[in-house]
Amino acid sequence: MTYLALILSVLIGVIIVFGLKPSNKFVQLLLAFSGAYLLSITILHLFPEVYIGNKSNIGLYIILGLLLQLILDFFSKGAEHGHIHIHDNIAFPWALFISLGIHAFMEGIPLAHNHNHEHLLWAIVIHKIPISIILATFFVKSKISKNHAILFLILFALMSPFGSLAGENISILATYKTEITAIIIGVFLHISTIILFETSKDHKFNLLKFIAILVGMIVAYLA
Repeated sequence: MTYLALILSVLIGVIIVFGLKPSNKFVQLLLAFSGAYLLSITILHLFPEVYIGNKSNIGLYIILGLLLQLILDFFSKGAEHGHIHIHDNIAFPWALFISLGIHAFMEGIPLAHNHNHEHLLWAIVIHKIPISIILATFFVKSKISKNHAILFLILFALMSPFGSLAGENISILATYKTEITAIIIGVFLHISTIILFETSKDHKFNLLKFIAILVGMIVAYLA
């Protein structure tokens, strides 16, 4: 179920790109909803999980996750939170693909042996849909062939399941599950807060974005 949900989240994003041809406004609203859901799940469920074990230096690992996402942002150009500009006939975005792949692999690791497995799983699934839309749109606009685009989308879809599989079978990852989860919390905090609290265009209140954020928080609370 876990692996299937993670793979389907990418497939849904691809279907939206090719079937609905979403506008930038739609993607931004979807990002706002996913960011609110991600932040709420992080605060309501992941924070208590990493601190309940009384392990030392948990805060340090959260800060490390924030710094790690800053580095990944340098290569992905902020695709995780929608800060991306797509032009026709661009070269294959290797830096973007590798950065998003690392991000997807890492967020899959804490799914193994996790008491809040379902909460974290759905947070990742909801977050991956708009990211998959952005990545698929990149492939459509790039010079890469359709077959290669499909191959790379399949690889991206498998990265989070690979991370979860690694967390289940590599002993050192299981041993440091709490610390790794804390790093992922830092990553999630960076992404979600930028999505939610970035300055709106012309500093105007965006009612639709506010509603999307509010719905995301309510859904996370009721989950």
